[in-house]
Amino acid sequence: MLQKFVYVTGALDYLIGIGLWAKALSEMQPGTFVGDITMGTFLMMAAACLIWASKDMATRAPVIFWQGLVRLSASCAVLYAVPAGLSQPWEYALVAFDGTIGLTYVIGMARVTGCSPLELLQCKTAPGTQAG
Repeated sequence: MLQKFVYVTGALDYLIGIGLWAKALSEMQPGTFVGDITMGTFLMMAAACLIWASKDMATRAPVIFWQGLVRLSASCAVLYAVPAGLSQPWEYALVAFDGTIGLTYVIGMARVTGCSPLELLQCKTAPGTQAG
């Protein structure tokens, strides 16, 4: 079940990345064009990495774990930004979506590998081992 969850949520990053490219190419706005193209490409790379990692989660768990941290940092940014007037209230939906996925990735990879979050931060795939 977790493997399918990682695969599907990873694949959704392709759609978001393509959407950012489409926005950039259709609007061609100075100040957002390069950022949207770059962010779209990063999201498509994340999709490829997550799909690849989902095929052998025990060995590739740090890829999924770090993507979970990325999603959790985005959620934390929204929780700070909306009350500070730096973002729109609709972005709270990102907290529910990305926050849930991020927690699932982080907790799931700890369970799959038996590693602590600190070990996963160090890219370990088995408790008490060297990174590799």
